[in-house]
Amino acid sequence: MTRPPDDHPDDLWALGADLEPGTLLAAYRCGIFPMPTPGTIAWWSPMDRAVIPLDGLHVSASLRRTRRRLTSTVDTAFDEVVAGCAAPDRSHGWIDDDIAAAYGVLHRLGWAHSIEVWDDDGLAGGLYGVGVGGLFAAESKFHRRTDASKVALVELVELLRAAPGAERRVLDVQWQTPHLKTLGAVVIGRPAYHRLLGAALTVADAFDAL
Repeated sequence: MTRPPDDHPDDLWALGADLEPGTLLAAYRCGIFPMPTPGTIAWWSPMDRAVIPLDGLHVSASLRRTRRRLTSTVDTAFDEVVAGCAAPDRSHGWIDDDIAAAYGVLHRLGWAHSIEVWDDDGLAGGLYGVGVGGLFAAESKFHRRTDASKVALVELVELLRAAPGAERRVLDVQWQTPHLKTLGAVVIGRPAYHRLLGAALTVADAFDAL
């Protein structure tokens, strides 16, 4: 997997290949991530990349109250979180069986991680993504109770901020959406993202010490 040039004129970089751990990790190290498309896998490197600065997450008063009512864990129910993110009733779903299986393998190898949020009725929400050095590539999140996915994001940001080398860490959320913007996501160009990525890859995965 080769890194797209900074001036590559499209978000799409490649088609095909496989979802083996080595392929996925090489892609993330190059600033590329996969999403299935009919009949194959598409590999993306957005010209305008959304990231959440670790000191820029917007946490409302209502979200703080919700957080106090819920319990969070790390890497205790990865497959369940992916299944929640892949629920067939969600619009614009892209997580198919191949994606779920591939990231399950990455999780068991120690590269993919989940944040789970619980209430008295069980799993209320969560998120999952891939940690490569100081890069955390957030892949998807879901909620069954109001704001549970936002609580998972707050927990993730606090975990990354507490780890050594926090100033070089990157929380990548791929493409900007109105929802992510309200949480503090900003858009940077591909050249700036590549510079941040290079610095992030020089520090250890924040999950290694857990």
